[in-house]
Amino acid sequence: MQENHSLVRRSAKPPIQPRIHPTLVLSFGIVASSTASILIRFAQTEAPSLVIAAYRLGLATLVLAPVLLSRHRSELKAMTQHEIHLTLAAGGLLAIHFATWITSLEYTTVASSVVLVQTSPLFVALLSPLLLGESLTRFTVLGLTLALAGSLIVVLSDVCVWAGGLQCPPVADFLQGIAIKGDLLAIVGAVTVAGYIMIGRRLRSSVTLIPYITLTYGAAAVVLTTLMLVAGQTPFGYTPQIYLWLALLALLPQLFGHTTYNWALRYLPAAVVSISLLGEPVSSTILAISILGETPPALRLSGAAIILVGITVASHRPNSTMGAINTHESTKKSSRQ
Repeated sequence: MQENHSLVRRSAKPPIQPRIHPTLVLSFGIVASSTASILIRFAQTEAPSLVIAAYRLGLATLVLAPVLLSRHRSELKAMTQHEIHLTLAAGGLLAIHFATWITSLEYTTVASSVVLVQTSPLFVALLSPLLLGESLTRFTVLGLTLALAGSLIVVLSDVCVWAGGLQCPPVADFLQGIAIKGDLLAIVGAVTVAGYIMIGRRLRSSVTLIPYITLTYGAAAVVLTTLMLVAGQTPFGYTPQIYLWLALLALLPQLFGHTTYNWALRYLPAAVVSISLLGEPVSSTILAISILGETPPALRLSGAAIILVGITVASHRPNSTMGAINTHESTKKSSRQ
């Protein structure tokens, strides 16, 4: 009982507004995260997907652990048992997300995998009012609809062509191909990352960033390493180039990208953060053009443009009333004391 009262008392204090607007920080995170699919493809030339996922979270945890123990030990000790349990649960969901999504890249295209895994806003939007008490504004709903419509167009562009009209293969042919396995794995990744985002939104109002992400990434690393060993895979014996890709994967999309998302969850609703993640397929496409020489068709570019419009529309509310959101949340928490 005393523990719950402590949690409420710490949560009631509204977060101090950052010097840099969360939307700008999220933009940086999206660019960093969009390098993931390309780095994973490079690493998959030798390393299995579970090895890649375990290295991504394991290396990130190794970087964060000294910072946590040297500068944030008091904040770690201040975490309640309930907060620790939720943090570990978030790590478990994050592990499943990476295990399924990275594996999906073995079976389907980068565009389809990245777009499908970024349908997480649909699940966040459906569950946030129930689990977090966050109401959806008209701008958020409209932005979500546009972004998901754009994502659908990007997926269709992978199997369909525009020649005097949209021409797609029979559904039976699509279902019998290996791409459907990758698509389903990417959708599982979307569901689990939605749960991860919502837990983060709840905890980040009372738990500071470094303790939260270190425990979350660490828990995910333990789960992924266990899955890797059970599958009979080894983290050793790869060429130095593969280890370079794995290190960059931990540095850019994980430490910079995902950490940015967790930082933003302290200031923005979970639905808005998850919608912003839909910009990752757009950034991934741009990087694929410049690095891999993959020029997307016009249909895919049109879908990407709609995604950007959706993100812009959905971001209207936090841009204008971010302080009001935090004040409202603080009022709700204070009323529960």
